[in-house]
Amino acid sequence: MALPAGFSKKLQHCLPAGQVLLNPEDCKPFEADGLLMFRCLPAAVALPSNEAEVIRVVNCCREAGVPLVTRGAGTGLSGGALPHADGVLLVLSRLNRILSIDPLARVARVQPGVRNLAVSEATYPFGLFYAPDPSSQLACSIGGNVSENSGGVRCLKYGLTVHCVIKVRVVTADGEAVEIDNTEQGFDLLALLHGSEGLLAVVTEVWLRLSPLPETTCTVLAGFPSVKAAGDAVAGIISSGITPSGLEMMDQLATRAAEDFAAAGYPTDCAALLIAETDGRREDAERDMENLRKVLTTHGATPIRAARDETERQLFWKGRKSAFPAMGSIRPNYYCMDGTIPRKRLGDVLNNIAALSTQYGLPCANVFHAGDGNLHPLIMYDDDVSGEAEKACQFGTDIMNLCLDVGGTITGEHGVGVEKIDGMCTQFTPPELQTFHDIKHAFDPLAFLNPGKTVPTLNRCAEFGHMHVKSGEEKFSTLPRF
Repeated sequence: MALPAGFSKKLQHCLPAGQVLLNPEDCKPFEADGLLMFRCLPAAVALPSNEAEVIRVVNCCREAGVPLVTRGAGTGLSGGALPHADGVLLVLSRLNRILSIDPLARVARVQPGVRNLAVSEATYPFGLFYAPDPSSQLACSIGGNVSENSGGVRCLKYGLTVHCVIKVRVVTADGEAVEIDNTEQGFDLLALLHGSEGLLAVVTEVWLRLSPLPETTCTVLAGFPSVKAAGDAVAGIISSGITPSGLEMMDQLATRAAEDFAAAGYPTDCAALLIAETDGRREDAERDMENLRKVLTTHGATPIRAARDETERQLFWKGRKSAFPAMGSIRPNYYCMDGTIPRKRLGDVLNNIAALSTQYGLPCANVFHAGDGNLHPLIMYDDDVSGEAEKACQFGTDIMNLCLDVGGTITGEHGVGVEKIDGMCTQFTPPELQTFHDIKHAFDPLAFLNPGKTVPTLNRCAEFGHMHVKSGEEKFSTLPRF
């Protein structure tokens, strides 16, 4: 770790006493986000408590040419908040106030460190809620949700974070605080900032669009004899014109682990389980559920069990949202992937993932947002067993390539970070990657905001291409070197 001479004192002058961490032991808790395969000790950690302090830290780093990585709650799963060894980690967890709620306009104005679930908890008394609900919503922060454009169970009906944000206030690379919405003609900068993974600016406030609480919610569990049958049922539901408010799928390995962990009442003898939900006005929600059950029956679902009351409905979802920690009962480590595929290919892709699991000798549980084809395979391994972590990484790469082969993408909501940066070379062409670099340069000409993440250099892609050429793949053999 190396900071410029005198920089540490300048950084300490930016913040009150105790809000800059320089001791390696103090910085240790921040060495990774939720993707523990990648770790790096930051040279310094800054803990601002307001926007003015954020601006001072940004200016200090820019003027000294020191890399600056922004971190929220640290729940990310792609290494997007992985610190820079020679840089400052800007932690926004202290900017955690809900600044205002306007129930008539259905808008909440919040700071980036506010937890996702806390927004709905604060707005329930007004008959409102915040729709995007990542599985980590108990801990993940709104600023991080914007950075990754998070989705969740409800995204099929209510949209991703980008669809539920009206305006953001950000600190730019030159230390200016600006507000950005989508009312101006021209480039949609608000959408551009969503999923930008800290490369373009630092979010300091977010205006959230709230939704009215539905009058009724209907939820069912549906078991299937095969993952392909369950995948085909998902495609059938969507093609029938029904838009569920939740449509989640778990394979048998995931179902059994979640049931042991949460006692959610899941049937554990089926090869795949769907959790399907409709909501809205009572007559609409019940009609949609009746039609949805017909589709499930047509595709061989048995049993189909409805939640008897709100308590049981919450228990169904507790099992789904406990699936990730439940994997600890199978192996001590897991690698959570994130790719998106056309829904009609769900069955085929899941069968191929099962074949890869056998090939690598590593268990892989599938828990994902079936409604929008957003896969979250959980590859289990033991870090103490020599070679298993490397096998898990290669297994994950094969899954991402499988997603691309069927017309999908290498990420749905977890971002690229450091995990999938080589996959960007496969998904995008050199001109497309150059456009990404041009956008980055327009916002951050000194390239000190979260450097080395998300968008690979063309030279890196050339090296990555040559590695593939050795194994017979020619896709990047002619990529120019820069």
